[in-house]
Amino acid sequence: MSTLLATAVGVLYATAIYLILRRSIVKLVIGLVLLSNAANLLIFTSSGLTRYAPPLIPEGADMVLNGVVADPLAQALILTAIVIGFGVLAFAVVLIHRAYEVVKADDMDQMKDTDT
Repeated sequence: MSTLLATAVGVLYATAIYLILRRSIVKLVIGLVLLSNAANLLIFTSSGLTRYAPPLIPEGADMVLNGVVADPLAQALILTAIVIGFGVLAFAVVLIHRAYEVVKADDMDQMKDTDT
């Protein structure tokens, strides 16, 4: 299972880097989204996969987790990264929309020609 997820992370990173290096600004944003998802999947995979074992302590029990449990830190980091990634994506979409209105092109080379 972890080999499959490691392969998926590698494919996501490779695809993201490929799209970021393209000329189209829309492909740049799609690459940023894929890069964010690849980083989230990498954190999730590196924390270890534990099914059906939430990190909860029953009421009245000692303050110690017994047995194998899921790591809550990785889950919190990924949740935070998803929110931040969505904010960056929203900002990038608005910025690209404004740049397209001004330049009337989505090609990065044409946008460079308008710089003075």
